[in-house]
Amino acid sequence: MKKFLNSVDTVLTESLDGFVAAHSDILALGDEHKFVRRRTLKPGKVALISGGGSGH
Repeated sequence: MKKFLNSVDTVLTESLDGFVAAHSDILALGDEHKFVRRRTLKPGKVALISGGGSGH
C-alpha cells in the first residue's frame, strides 16, 4: 500500500515545497515555511492574507 503522506509532522512543509516548486516562476516561499508570496511584488498593490480554518 502506498502512503499519501510521508509523515504528519512534515506534511505542511512538503506540500508548500511542492506547490512553490510547481509555480517557481511566480511564487516564493517565505521564512520558515510560514507563507507563500508572489516572487516579484507589484508596487501599489494590496496583499491578500488568508489562513486558518479546516481547509474547506
